[in-house]
Amino acid sequence: MLGDEGKDRRAWLDIPLPVKELIAGGIAGGVAKTAVAPLERVKILFQTRRAEFQGSGLAGSFRKIFQTEGLLGFYRGNGASVARIIPYAALHYMAYEQYRRWIILAHPAVNQGPVLDLMAGSISGATAVIFTYPLDLVRTKLAYQVRTSSKLVPVNVDIYKGILDCIEKVFRKNGIRGLYHGIVPSLYGIFPYAGLKFYFYEEMKRRVPVEHKKNVFVNLACGSIAGLLSQTITYPLDVVRRQMQVQALAVPDQIKMRGTLAILITIARTQGWRQLFSGLSINYLKVVPSVAIGFTVYDLMKLRLEVPSRDNAAVARERRRME
Repeated sequence: MLGDEGKDRRAWLDIPLPVKELIAGGIAGGVAKTAVAPLERVKILFQTRRAEFQGSGLAGSFRKIFQTEGLLGFYRGNGASVARIIPYAALHYMAYEQYRRWIILAHPAVNQGPVLDLMAGSISGATAVIFTYPLDLVRTKLAYQVRTSSKLVPVNVDIYKGILDCIEKVFRKNGIRGLYHGIVPSLYGIFPYAGLKFYFYEEMKRRVPVEHKKNVFVNLACGSIAGLLSQTITYPLDVVRRQMQVQALAVPDQIKMRGTLAILITIARTQGWRQLFSGLSINYLKVVPSVAIGFTVYDLMKLRLEVPSRDNAAVARERRRME
């Protein structure tokens, strides 16, 4: 029996490296996203200027959601969020590792430093967004719906019963382009955000003494700071993306959007520059644990799956190529 268990474990660990990275990334994304789902719901309501929540504050918003929708209200749209984040995080982490290996092999001079992590992080982020954006759009539309009493009462809005219903209605109304509405600012935002996030995290970990590199609390601290810095720099583009995603629902006619830069300027003029950072304080509360948990769980899963270190994997591939 012990021999059979050992063989089963060996077979499990012998799966291809990219598959291990997909598994580790998907689990990390799902755990991190679920942990911060209530804050994500409130943040979206702030960003999209839902009238019932303007001026409510964090505590007031939590109270209002709980009174009108109950505990499950905090997780409205989380099914779509997790359905998106698992493939998104899986692709993001795996693509980052793959692009990083390709860059090292193609350009050995870029073996370390900011260029490597910025490039690999940015391109992998864009790759993940392109493949999973429709689910992000659905997640935003579902989270935007608010209950009053026992019914959903959006204004001039399709009422979506769930993920598939939302996808069907959006596709029927606007076609495939409707499912990718707002992807341009998403790509603009993910390029710097993903690149900076991986760069800050890897740079801080490089400065950690060897004996502390596998310490969970050290990883959490590095992930927290990486998420905080990268999110602050790119947050206005996230606000633009959310408003584009729901503009057909409730954004005023004067800001029917023309382009990312035009939207940015128009929001600043019509709603004030503070709106570009609306929900940022909540996002700090969300990003710190989310990015920290994501990176930490990913690193733990890689250890569990016996994924070789990035540098060792690159060296092994180089040797095989030269043989």
